[in-house]
Amino acid sequence: MPVPWLLLFFSLVLGSRPWVFSLEKLAGSHDDARCSQGLSCHLWDDVLCLPETIESPKDPVLVPTKLQTEVVLRCTEESNCVPCVRVTLHLTVQEPRKEDPDENGFREDAEPTLRPWPRNESLQAKVILSFQAYLSDRCVLVKVEVPAAMVQPGQNVGSLVFDCFKAPVGGEVRIWSYTQPPYQKELNHTQLLPDCIGPELQDSVRSCWVLPWFNVSAEGDAIQLVLDVSTEQNYILYLYWNQTRNFSTRFREVLTGPQNITLNQTDLVPCLCIQMWPNMHDAIRNSHCPFWEDSRAHKNLWSHSKLKLQFWGTTGLSWRVEAPCHLSAEIVLCWKPMNSEPCQPLPLPLPRQNVTVNKSQDLPLRTLHPNVCVQVWSRETLQIQECPQEDILGPLRDDVLLLETWGPQENRSFCAMETSGCTPLPSIAHTRAALLGKQLLQDLQSGQCVQLWNDTGILWACSLQKYTHERWVLVWLAFLLLAACILLLLLLNRGGMKGWLQFLKEDYRYGGASRPRRALLLYSPDHASFERLVGTLATALRQLHISVSVDLWHRRELSALGPLAWFHAQRRQALQEGGVVILLFSPGAVTLCQEWLQEVGVAQRPAPTADTFAASLSCVLPDFLEGRAAGCYVVACFEELLPPKGIPDLFQAVPVFSLPSQMPAFLKALLGAGKRRQDTLKAHATRVGQYLQPALEECLQLGSSSSL
Repeated sequence: MPVPWLLLFFSLVLGSRPWVFSLEKLAGSHDDARCSQGLSCHLWDDVLCLPETIESPKDPVLVPTKLQTEVVLRCTEESNCVPCVRVTLHLTVQEPRKEDPDENGFREDAEPTLRPWPRNESLQAKVILSFQAYLSDRCVLVKVEVPAAMVQPGQNVGSLVFDCFKAPVGGEVRIWSYTQPPYQKELNHTQLLPDCIGPELQDSVRSCWVLPWFNVSAEGDAIQLVLDVSTEQNYILYLYWNQTRNFSTRFREVLTGPQNITLNQTDLVPCLCIQMWPNMHDAIRNSHCPFWEDSRAHKNLWSHSKLKLQFWGTTGLSWRVEAPCHLSAEIVLCWKPMNSEPCQPLPLPLPRQNVTVNKSQDLPLRTLHPNVCVQVWSRETLQIQECPQEDILGPLRDDVLLLETWGPQENRSFCAMETSGCTPLPSIAHTRAALLGKQLLQDLQSGQCVQLWNDTGILWACSLQKYTHERWVLVWLAFLLLAACILLLLLLNRGGMKGWLQFLKEDYRYGGASRPRRALLLYSPDHASFERLVGTLATALRQLHISVSVDLWHRRELSALGPLAWFHAQRRQALQEGGVVILLFSPGAVTLCQEWLQEVGVAQRPAPTADTFAASLSCVLPDFLEGRAAGCYVVACFEELLPPKGIPDLFQAVPVFSLPSQMPAFLKALLGAGKRRQDTLKAHATRVGQYLQPALEECLQLGSSSSL
């Protein structure tokens, strides 16, 4: 016989939820907002639920610091009630934060100048309460005023109580709270509503009197839904995954009479909910989510969950956890050594981030590294781990991770992250990093290490490869001697020498024998997605042994010199070394060129700008107008963003390439003169096109959404 699983479930759960048996009843049907003693509150009408950008306050502001909810009953009569969610907010006066580091990683040392709060001036705030239930949402605004005498930065000044949000029987609702404008990350809380099984709702909520009933039984791995209704009654059964702001339908049928339905094990997750109602218009629905504490459901949840990484350029990394239900988990960055040891979590102060499912979030790394992986932890257990693919950042490197910190007297200290812990440098310990401590610190001082993180501490990745191979010096010397002998033989055989030289000419990939050709990439920053596309293109060209200069990678130098001076220096260096200037056209670049061309012959030219492309036009256009562009410039555009015929005729005097269809010819023009195998060029062009595709699709999606 099947075990009455649901009865056992309720015997364990209802005892820990006193609101099922004793719910406060509120008279009337109107919403109400009230504040604790000393504060004043005013409830406004409903407002639109619109997201806003977090702002940094310059004066003390009032913010919510704690969100609590409870279930009450709103009644028009003693036996005519509906469930309702009461929200309680605790409010605190927040001081202005210290200035955050800018995009170059600098932090102001001095405390910001704060305006003292006038003793006769009250503090006001607009508090938003956002309510989300199945197929419905609502936002209300409450204006709160704090008297001047109570304004004490960093102190709790009181609380706000809102009565109340009407909620469905047996459902799950989500409450958010933030200010308008927001000064910090929003607070949120999930509230489960009691269902009609509880005696309090059976006696007070009329919709519970006529609902069909169901039960869940389990025997072994089989889970059955037992529907106890009369043979004459028609009803609708609905199974769904109750996700945050997203509801995935698993089963929906119109049934008659009692039924036994076996649940699919793959659908059994904590947020699997059951809903039943009579097959009639506007019928009240009976909802229940009985699997929140089921161990099999939680095990299935992680088997359904996936972690996806997205990269752009050398500094951009975002992660996205895809799961059918909300996860209580954290994202952790870890360091995976080359020798296949377990991935070690990166040391503090690198922050951990809470997981918000089905939403992309950025990781604040200054530089990406193939040894840095992403993990998802839940309840002190590693659930998912994902590392960069080799075709994106390359294979794992034989690097060591150094942590730089500052003492109370601004003295710096370093330690190397190893399996045994963080080894101080220099050190007399007998670990690999300790033995190479002096050399690693010298590499750090000479700029040979890569900075991954910069905040209250700095993380550096330093290469160990050259020290690993020192013991093979004799072997390398023997190899070099053998190679010299082979070259001597090839010199005696011209045919063999010719083939060797042909091989060297074709080896233009990163790390090849030839000297990299320099290229200056100019573009118009139409929007952030296009800048990421440009960064991805520059990264791909660097992997093909082309030394690319682009303003995205020289923000500090650009800020110090100004865009025009920086352009002159980069252009002069590129042309003196036989390089080339790439003009990457977009709709914004075409507009800027047309504005400049219209100003030819006019005394008043366009005003200087912080845009490198716009600033460079004062030199680029004269080169084309006076016929000096040939051999120094190439023109390119992404054909899906701008057709080649959209480029002004003036720039047709140099080669024009449409990407990615003409990628082989574009690469051949950048790599300079010399015969190269056509199939090798095509292979590299195909690889570059695949590397560009995600960033290009992001730009196309932005363009299509803008047109709508």
